[in-house]
Amino acid sequence: MRAVPIRFLCAAAWMPLACLAAPQNAPPAQSTAPAPPPAPAPAAQPDLEPEAVSALGAMGAYLRTLPAFEVVGRATTETVMDDGMKLQFDSTANLRVRRPDRLQVDVANDRKQRQIFYDGKSVTVYGQRLKYYATVAAPPTLRETVDALGTKYGIELPLADLFYWGTEQAPVSDIRAAHYIGPATVGSLKAGHYAYRQEGVDWQVWIQDGKTPLPLKLAITASGQPGEPTHTVWLRWNLAPRFTDATFSFRPPPGAMKIALQTADGKVASIK
Repeated sequence: MRAVPIRFLCAAAWMPLACLAAPQNAPPAQSTAPAPPPAPAPAAQPDLEPEAVSALGAMGAYLRTLPAFEVVGRATTETVMDDGMKLQFDSTANLRVRRPDRLQVDVANDRKQRQIFYDGKSVTVYGQRLKYYATVAAPPTLRETVDALGTKYGIELPLADLFYWGTEQAPVSDIRAAHYIGPATVGSLKAGHYAYRQEGVDWQVWIQDGKTPLPLKLAITASGQPGEPTHTVWLRWNLAPRFTDATFSFRPPPGAMKIALQTADGKVASIK
């Protein structure tokens, strides 16, 4: 059942009080000053189970210890049409990461194929179907580069949460509810199933048991949007990848055309 907006709950709560204050057979009270505004409803207290909060922190801390990794995400994303019908679209994302300053991403779905290369000095975005690419100067660290792609260029990196969990950019104070649901199995791996709520978003994560608390599955529901679409992704990890510098360097294939990369505010970024 969809939650009732708080403004309607407040109005319903005050109506009985007004009726009790002025009985029908009593003369109207003379007011010499405007009535004070009603007190705001108290904010709901966070419902945080310590086990769920601790598991999230342990996962984030563990991810930050990984010097290099490769993770393949297989995702299903729901889209809600104007008439309420839900559609599903599948996609894959492959992230190759070598801290502190290397990243290579492959993204593919039914409509596009895109690659991103970050070599510590520049970022290149390449559209494989149209063979267009753009290269711009980049910050010196991986996290700064992920931030710049999102804020400056409007390019949302798939699985970007992997770089933020357990940091000041993903504070526990944003979480309004955190619950341990129970043991689970993702593929052949044992995991714990956890559920969290933030403003406008409900999300679940399945965290691998044992000494490698990796996220194995994510389900993110946009609870504030019509139809409440859900994005679900299954993750497969390689913690001992074999990368070379060439893994993170872009070499234009034959026929590729260099173009300018537009910033999120409509300006053309300087081309490297």
